[in-house]
Amino acid sequence: MRKIINPWNDDETNRCFGSSPHNPHGLHLEFYEDGEYILCVWHPKEDFQSWLNTLHGGIQCALMDETGAWAVIDKLKTSAVTYKLEAKFVKVVHINQGTISIRAKLKEVSHNIAHVEVEIHNVNNELCAKADISYITFPRDVAKEKFRYKDPDIEEDYSIFNSPY
Repeated sequence: MRKIINPWNDDETNRCFGSSPHNPHGLHLEFYEDGEYILCVWHPKEDFQSWLNTLHGGIQCALMDETGAWAVIDKLKTSAVTYKLEAKFVKVVHINQGTISIRAKLKEVSHNIAHVEVEIHNVNNELCAKADISYITFPRDVAKEKFRYKDPDIEEDYSIFNSPY
């Protein structure tokens, strides 16, 4: 497993809700490459609940969208914007039962559309939500010029957790 170093972490203007350390209201996600998967582990917080002890469905979509986008960044080495996200909620994600994991896999690229599958698993590795997400990708020169794209660094053999995948 290899940790993906966010190349925008030093940019104080980066306020990405999903992955920026500079957004006090954000998710502060970090990502890991594990073969064909991009993984994220995250501990739900009370601030993101809907019903009592239940993670809000919109936050689940944000978790899947951000992890899917990092699959595009890592595997295709470019930036993208979300075109379509189809989510299915299979099981309640409880905010009081520990860390959840999100995994994404790039399935197909057709022209400039990248198709990614993403899943959320609870602390017991049970499937809770899944999404099929399509992203419009940009040529690298456009990504660099208009979206401040930078290639992320990779930290070799990083082991923050044992991947169940």
